[in-house]
Amino acid sequence: MKFLDQTKVYIRSGDGGAGSVSFRREKYLEFGGPDGGDGGRGGDVWVEAVDGLNTLIDYRYQQHFKAKTGTHGMGRNRTGGKGADAVLKVPVGTQVFEEDNETLICDLTEVGQRVRLAAGGNGGFGNTHFKSSTNQAPRRANPGLPGQERTIWLRLKLIADAGLVGLPNAGKSTFLSTVTAAKPKIADYPFTTLHPGLGVARVDAREFVIADIPGLIEGAHQGAGIGDRFLGHVERTRVILHLVSARENDPAAAYRTVRGELEAYGHGLGEKPEIVALAQVDTLDADERAEKAAALEAAAGRAPLLLSSATREGVDPVLRALIAVIEDARASEAQTDAAPDPRWQRPEG
Repeated sequence: MKFLDQTKVYIRSGDGGAGSVSFRREKYLEFGGPDGGDGGRGGDVWVEAVDGLNTLIDYRYQQHFKAKTGTHGMGRNRTGGKGADAVLKVPVGTQVFEEDNETLICDLTEVGQRVRLAAGGNGGFGNTHFKSSTNQAPRRANPGLPGQERTIWLRLKLIADAGLVGLPNAGKSTFLSTVTAAKPKIADYPFTTLHPGLGVARVDAREFVIADIPGLIEGAHQGAGIGDRFLGHVERTRVILHLVSARENDPAAAYRTVRGELEAYGHGLGEKPEIVALAQVDTLDADERAEKAAALEAAAGRAPLLLSSATREGVDPVLRALIAVIEDARASEAQTDAAPDPRWQRPEG
């Protein structure tokens, strides 16, 4: 399945049904009077977060969604039925923007969350509504109100606990394939990873979700390489695993390049908890390991973990370091959610 994380969609809610002009026609009722029913309401357009999706690829093949028109009113005071709704089913983590792609309409972060994007038009009044003492046989009815139409953008930001960042060929995809059941493309050339990947890692009977994004290069925030478009997928993560390849001639420079891009991107990525690991250490001897680890420590301000996905050296310590930060963040969020709202506290005294 191809990955698509942004798409433009046209939506239109249904028009309201027209009211009916009708009169009672029954035996022995010479002046039966009006009995035209109202038109039904047009269908609404909704967006709903559902389980089991992780891409917006469905909207590559269909970009127009229209709800049904309400049924017209009928005689005998029968009101028309409501038009069928149109529902856009999207993955959890999808944001909906106005046509300018900047104004946020809603952010769907939970399964089952549902937001109405366009309301259907009201049905028109039948001629029953217009009868009066001076107009006992009205021959007019209202048409239904038109529905709303708008163009929106859907933008997906994957919801994961940990995010992998680093230069191209830093070993991110190899790490993801080692610790999860994900099968990303792995090859020894830059930008092998073109789309974000997700996997569920397990350590010490605990699980968490890891997101892998394409590699960053210097100037990515200005559009160099693939650019920073996919950094949105690590915005929601609780911790970042920054992998620096041991094959880099200057690991400190590689670290500073990626850190600079994270801070230039903004959106809080520069302040997220970070675990630094020197990857692919199986390619170094003991002296080279010590030298490059020391250089990376000087740049990062902390001792890096040593990691080799190929031999699984250091994999479990990295996973334990990630899950420790994730569980602390989860506990903090749970405590915040459980705290009573101070607005409803009874004042002392």
